Amino acid sequence: MIDPLETVRVEKLKSIEALGYNPYPTEYRFTDTIAQIVENLSGKSAEELEQNPVKVRIAGRILANRPFGKAGFLALSDSGARLQVYAKKDQLPERDFQLYQLVDIGDFIGVEGTLFRTRTGELTVLANELTFLAKSFLPLPEKWHGLTDVEIRYRRRYVDLVVNPEVRDVFVKRSLVIRELRRFLDDHGYFEVETPILHPIAGGALAKPFKTHHNALDMPLYLRIAPELYLKRLIVGGMNRVYDLNRNFRNEGVSYKHNPEYTMLEFYQAYSNYHDLMDLTEEMLKHVVDRVCGKRQVPYGSHTIDFDNWTRITMMDAIVKYSDDKISAADLKNREFVERMLHTLHAEFNPKMPLGNLIGILFETVAERHLIQPTIVYEHPVELSPLAKKKHGDPSIVERFELFIAGMELANAYSELNDPIDQKARFESQLEVRDLGDEEAHLMDEDYVRALSYGMPPTAGEGIGVDRLAMILTDSKSIRDVILFPHMRPE
Repeated sequence: MIDPLETVRVEKLKSIEALGYNPYPTEYRFTDTIAQIVENLSGKSAEELEQNPVKVRIAGRILANRPFGKAGFLALSDSGARLQVYAKKDQLPERDFQLYQLVDIGDFIGVEGTLFRTRTGELTVLANELTFLAKSFLPLPEKWHGLTDVEIRYRRRYVDLVVNPEVRDVFVKRSLVIRELRRFLDDHGYFEVETPILHPIAGGALAKPFKTHHNALDMPLYLRIAPELYLKRLIVGGMNRVYDLNRNFRNEGVSYKHNPEYTMLEFYQAYSNYHDLMDLTEEMLKHVVDRVCGKRQVPYGSHTIDFDNWTRITMMDAIVKYSDDKISAADLKNREFVERMLHTLHAEFNPKMPLGNLIGILFETVAERHLIQPTIVYEHPVELSPLAKKKHGDPSIVERFELFIAGMELANAYSELNDPIDQKARFESQLEVRDLGDEEAHLMDEDYVRALSYGMPPTAGEGIGVDRLAMILTDSKSIRDVILFPHMRPE
């Protein structure tokens, strides 16, 4: 059933057609965007515009209309900028003024005219020609921020972007983040590559995949949970610095920091270890923050994230530091002690899990929320990292680090395991964990083991969550605020 307001707008469109306008023209040639005029000419005084008239031809969406008798003011918007248009009957052809009287808020029009300033000093286009470009049949919400169901903003992002300029600013900044990540890696000798999205074996991370089926080949396939194993195959092939800025898919829960489909930057560097990537990560994020935010101190919620203030701490030391009880790193080597702590903290865990997995849960429970400033947490239990190289002198630990900011994991990196014999044994131990009910454990990837068997040089690799980085640099509380079309339950 057609809404009464929509019916009125349908009739208006018929009237516009009756005036001889094409209701949906194929193009409109403008001389300047509204944003260009605002940026380049906003400093012009009324006298300057009067002495040296500036003629413009612009296009945009009507966001406001204040008619009064034989004239009226329109607010025209395009690309996040606004400009006022003055439509006056004695300055327009009769047909164009009739068009002005028929347009609605939300419609697209083209305007040709001369710039001037009103008595209040507002930069305005005195229109001498109007062109109709497209009809809006549904009225824009008047008080979008007043809606109680915030999910409507995510479901109807197209409207959210129209009426909330700050939302557009978030996605402009997100685009800059991605551009600067690429610029940094390109300038450091990396090559951007593309790896498969459909995998025959779900691997490269501990996560639950989405499963599909290829009919022609009659075989199961998995949406990519990480490009890691393919990127390391390229290292074997002699491409010593590679990155893939990609979409990953994980069939897991949705939260303020999780979306089933998300953007990840993964990069690998031969002849390096995880300490090299600690330094590179700090340098890269400072570069991005400088270019995107213009300063190293960035507000996020009630905190100010200081990208000049970095901390490095081992996982064991982080648990000791943030535990409410006085404990030592030696205590964490005692399985019974760790289990008692987890019970006291009411943390969920499988008692059959290896000790390293229990330590990982303990870290998440005790320490993670405290890591507000940029914090590199390194040296993880081997059970948590089936693709990382063991620490020399302590085979229970791997050369891995995670970067935490604002209580969120932002990056994960390690010295890559390049011993094919050890790698195969790790895959086999993961299968045992999988038999205990851990659906995120790695499957055996025989081809990857074969690739390593041809020889891979010492290598360090890292993944950075682009969505979470965008959250922090735009002061967004939810990952849905930085993904244009987040996944939602059906309406």
